[in-house]
Amino acid sequence: MAERSDRAPSRWRRPFLRWLEGVEAGWAVPLLLVCFVVIWTLYLAIAYAGGGLHPDTLEAWTLGRNFAWGYHKHPPLMGWIAASWTFVFPLSDWSLQLMAMTNAGLALFCVDLVARQFVTGHKRILVLLLLMLTPAYQFHAQRFNANAVLLAIWPLATWCFLRAFETRKASWAVAVGCTTALAMVGKYYSIFLVASFALAALAHPARRAYFTSASPWISVVTGLAVLSPHIYWLATTGASTFTYAMNHANGDVASSLGEVKNFLLGLAAAMSVSAALWVLIAGTRLKQFRADFAAMSPGLRLLFYVAIGTIVLPVVTSLGMGTDLPSLWALQGLFLFVVLIVCGTRYPIERFYTVNVAVITAGVALAAVLVAAPIHAVYRNTHGYEEGRNLYAQAASGLTREWHELTGQPLTAVSGDDALAFATAFYSPDHPQYARPFEFQYSWGLPRKTTLDRGWAALCFRGQDYCNRWMEWVSARAGHFVRHEFTVQARLWGQAGGTRDVIVMMVPPRARSTTPENAAEDFSASRRATD
Repeated sequence: MAERSDRAPSRWRRPFLRWLEGVEAGWAVPLLLVCFVVIWTLYLAIAYAGGGLHPDTLEAWTLGRNFAWGYHKHPPLMGWIAASWTFVFPLSDWSLQLMAMTNAGLALFCVDLVARQFVTGHKRILVLLLLMLTPAYQFHAQRFNANAVLLAIWPLATWCFLRAFETRKASWAVAVGCTTALAMVGKYYSIFLVASFALAALAHPARRAYFTSASPWISVVTGLAVLSPHIYWLATTGASTFTYAMNHANGDVASSLGEVKNFLLGLAAAMSVSAALWVLIAGTRLKQFRADFAAMSPGLRLLFYVAIGTIVLPVVTSLGMGTDLPSLWALQGLFLFVVLIVCGTRYPIERFYTVNVAVITAGVALAAVLVAAPIHAVYRNTHGYEEGRNLYAQAASGLTREWHELTGQPLTAVSGDDALAFATAFYSPDHPQYARPFEFQYSWGLPRKTTLDRGWAALCFRGQDYCNRWMEWVSARAGHFVRHEFTVQARLWGQAGGTRDVIVMMVPPRARSTTPENAAEDFSASRRATD
């Protein structure tokens, strides 16, 4: 049937076939990616209408407001990207939603750079469509954080590595050093990708030619040079990002085994829809898998070693060090297996199947926008979120209004519950600075008296006992302060939704002059509170 359809396609298939014919002409893949970004940005805009941005996205924007070679919780790439984006685009929900999905679209473009090393025509499209049916490029990507930024960086670095290993040219070697360094300042989990490159090169039959060339050593020197500002920052600030990362390494053997099991099951679940479709496409030709694997090209074999490394190395590390291992940390590497499966087949894939997968992918996207997104928005308007993100804008506006009534001045510094403080910095028209340095984010240190003298505010939701206890400790130092409570209500398309109480504490400024930077810098953990 597939061959017959390709010879005499139905009328409704013909536009899809013309689109597939444009792959090598250079316009079919960009068209697909633009449509992907547009429709899933629209999904986010509808599904989270009145819902506010995810705290991870707000945290990335907060980090990027002050450029640094590192931050005390995360490597700096996500902050740099968010800052660069908002330098051009406005501060709004749709803007950062577009940023998240543009990052996902760029990730798929970089995957295509890898796929085109091995296949041409509609097989390139099939790789992208199968990835679009995983949750990595929509739901995972919308939480723009240290994990999401790797979606684009990993395939880009992989493409450069494949080219460097094949050509051994200095230009590609430099590109490998730059992109792997970029991956490392995205998230330190990328060490597993870098190590996989090294192990893949050692396992490949052409290893002697590669390691006796200048290419790998140029990559190492370039990577260290690009990383040197961040390494210097680590050396001069106490390497708190490593301390934060090592907080995930305190499990025992039983917990590590559980982490590994959930890690592998999570990745399998993420790939389940795409895997089921591939079984339907391959059909009885799955019997050729062993022969296809044995006949794999040198480039695909190198990619296979990289793919295996990105799974085995985290598992071994988790078992050896007792680290946490959520499967979402590895979603950016799923493309490796899709490329291997699709590009490793020696038999032709009929366009009939690619058209079918395209229709399924489009149907899922349209159903998400037209059905799932409105239902999600209505449900969340009444039931809310645990973190209260559908009330962020209202809480920020309420605090700003009360601050203006109290002081007649712009709000310059805000603290309290992290998510609420990030949201107030973003949604308040004054855009105050988040006033607790990230090195003290989890110690709940008290602000210095000079900080309070400049003017300072904090807010929590009622029921956040840790935050409300902290306000009590601050009030003992503040002297003159105003503590108030108000109720905020979610609204969606004119319909009233759920409510929550917000508790705010305001310390009006004693000095006439204040800057957000000074307020943030003077905040310290001069006294640490314990539960």
